[in-house]
Amino acid sequence: MAFKFGKNFDEMCYPFMYESSSLCDFEVITDELCGHIGAIISHLPDDMPDIAADLEQVQPLAFHINGSIRGRLAVSEEDQAWLQARLNHYKEEVADRLGGFVLPRGTPPIPQLHLARSACKKAIRAMVRVDAEGKEVPMLLPRMCNMLCNFFFMLTLVINKRRGLIEPTFISRSYGRPDS
Repeated sequence: MAFKFGKNFDEMCYPFMYESSSLCDFEVITDELCGHIGAIISHLPDDMPDIAADLEQVQPLAFHINGSIRGRLAVSEEDQAWLQARLNHYKEEVADRLGGFVLPRGTPPIPQLHLARSACKKAIRAMVRVDAEGKEVPMLLPRMCNMLCNFFFMLTLVINKRRGLIEPTFISRSYGRPDS
């Protein structure tokens, strides 16, 4: 049975919700990403206006990414360059903490930043499926989602450092040299 919307528009949250392609999944995931960014902004302490300003610029990018496959490409190389510059800025602040894996820890907005990272990864995986289904995906979109994922992770390190929290190091038993 194919799902169909009825005449009551209140029973329709999104016009493409019942299509079987992965494109709608991508759009739902990037919608979720935008919501996570809003939560991050809401949880940011007042003493981090630099991060707030950057997230205010990042949040609309999530919705621009959202419509850039079904509609017109709405993000640009200039957006990507800006994001790269902001990522580099924050990398400098936590240069002493880079180089390994850490366990995700911290109080809000840290959990929300990790959820945003996961949403970026889900969006990338959905774009892989959209592409496999024959719909062209501009390469800028997965590049930007990958960088957003790294940007959100970097913000977890920056915020935790500013708060004096050091995340526990994670050492994988699955990769690297086995213990002898």
